[in-house]
Amino acid sequence: CSLCYSIFAMSKRQVRTFLTNTIFKESTYMSMEKFEKRIVSLTDTPFGYTLSMIGGKWRLVILYWLVEYDTIRFNELQRKIGTITYKTLSTELKALEADGLIIRKEYPQIPPKVEYSLSNKGRSLLPIMESMCQWGTENSGKSF
Repeated sequence: CSLCYSIFAMSKRQVRTFLTNTIFKESTYMSMEKFEKRIVSLTDTPFGYTLSMIGGKWRLVILYWLVEYDTIRFNELQRKIGTITYKTLSTELKALEADGLIIRKEYPQIPPKVEYSLSNKGRSLLPIMESMCQWGTENSGKSF
């Protein structure tokens, strides 16, 4: 095709410039162009907001287990994670609930029963997590 031939005839720098201008600059999901020279803090950008939702040591780990086990109880989640303390897990679950990423369902019974599951907002992070898994598969040098 003519596009392939045009790219073949370009220098590496021209190809990089071409790809940057056609793929990344015109892309709505990765473009930071409208934020250039106006960013006071990374949290003022969509990338920063996303990072605040999934950043930290435990958030993605917790979300991963919630993806694997649609609904999971506190103690089972703690066992699956393994190295997280009761207090840290409790704090992280409260923060994830406050951010709207998970749903906490409490059953009025004795002993108390509480289950956690992903909210719609939490499920919307699945493509990001899938991309991370794909990247890990491609770059780890291991076969999983």
